[in-house]
Amino acid sequence: MAVKAIIQLYPTIPAGPGGRAEGRPLGRDRDRYQAILRDWARIAQAAEDLGFWGIATIEHHFHSEGYEIAPAPGVINAWLGAHTNRINIGTNGYPLGTHDAIRVAEETAVLDHLLEGRFWAGFSRGYQSRWTDVMGQKHGAQATLSDGSEIDRRNREVFEEQMNLLLRAWTEESIEFNGRFSQVPFPHDTGILGYPAADTAARFGAPGEVDDDGAIRRVSVTPAPFQRPHPPVFVASASSVESIQYCGRNGFVVAHFSPLSKTIEFANAYQESAAEAGHELPLGANQAPVRWPHIASSASDYDRKLMEYDADIFENFYAKFFKGKLPVGTDILKAIKDSGLFLGGTVDDAKRAFVSEWEQLPSEYSVLIWHWAQQPVDDLLREMELMATEVYPEIGGMAPPEERPRAQWAVEQLVAPPHAVS
Repeated sequence: MAVKAIIQLYPTIPAGPGGRAEGRPLGRDRDRYQAILRDWARIAQAAEDLGFWGIATIEHHFHSEGYEIAPAPGVINAWLGAHTNRINIGTNGYPLGTHDAIRVAEETAVLDHLLEGRFWAGFSRGYQSRWTDVMGQKHGAQATLSDGSEIDRRNREVFEEQMNLLLRAWTEESIEFNGRFSQVPFPHDTGILGYPAADTAARFGAPGEVDDDGAIRRVSVTPAPFQRPHPPVFVASASSVESIQYCGRNGFVVAHFSPLSKTIEFANAYQESAAEAGHELPLGANQAPVRWPHIASSASDYDRKLMEYDADIFENFYAKFFKGKLPVGTDILKAIKDSGLFLGGTVDDAKRAFVSEWEQLPSEYSVLIWHWAQQPVDDLLREMELMATEVYPEIGGMAPPEERPRAQWAVEQLVAPPHAVS
């Protein structure tokens, strides 16, 4: 089975030992960010030439340290689209609790048109409080690590309600919505009164937008997406089985930020939830394990790459959020390897590692993350080439960009959260 291979880049301002302190705040270094942008298009073009199925951006804010400089994923998606012709492009993903769902529906519909259907829309719940709590204050959505707390519960309710609203905005001619966190129109009970062009909307707009008294009772979100009924939906998840079950019920693709044992557990939960919703899927369908690969000339060269390209962000950022889940100790190299998220070594080592994972879970997708530009671009391009020409052929090769995602059934059967009443 050919795999839909996706390159997901974490744009990082490069810094040597001590460089992040000396150049602080690197996240605002305009010259270094400009250099990253120039190389971004080159990487996307190389991914397309090598036959990768997709290339992904992310969304994070306020990374003054210079990690994950990715505040405007939609803009980057459009820009990458202008530099490519075939490869699919998406975001993994918009933290929906920090956004207005209708604005995201509009932006992603436009992106879908600009890319003429080679677009997917990824979403997440948000785990970094420094920015999620600031930008999610409209809905009261705070960052969560899926710990079952009240904050976690509210974050999930906001996310699911916003997903419901977004999908309806994509697919319905006009909508009205009366949820816990959003009302459309506002105020919902009276509708919008005194709109000067209500008669124009009544004559030329979507049927039902205006009632007999001239109040706006529904809104029509324009444009509709290029793809019918909507772009594929991806959801990023690390540790919440509830999120997996939600995706299984609704047919969304899951990007798993978890080691193999947990990913297999989640893939089984997904399959079970899909079956309960009336959709029998093979194990691995709609699953996208996320891995940080390196292909090196030797075991010592692999260790060097981990230490030069990944140890900084692993020790000073990732491990801070996932204490107890990511192994951390005085031996950072061992902790990275023990995390289960980094795969590689020599070409033969990488083949064995990826084949072993695929034999246990034949996933439909494979997401590869590199900490570019902490890793030099030419080195990254060489690793991409080896993944495409040496490693993926061992597990059936790479599916071409034209192989579309399997049909999703969320539009017809989205299970709304209990507080959504319309």
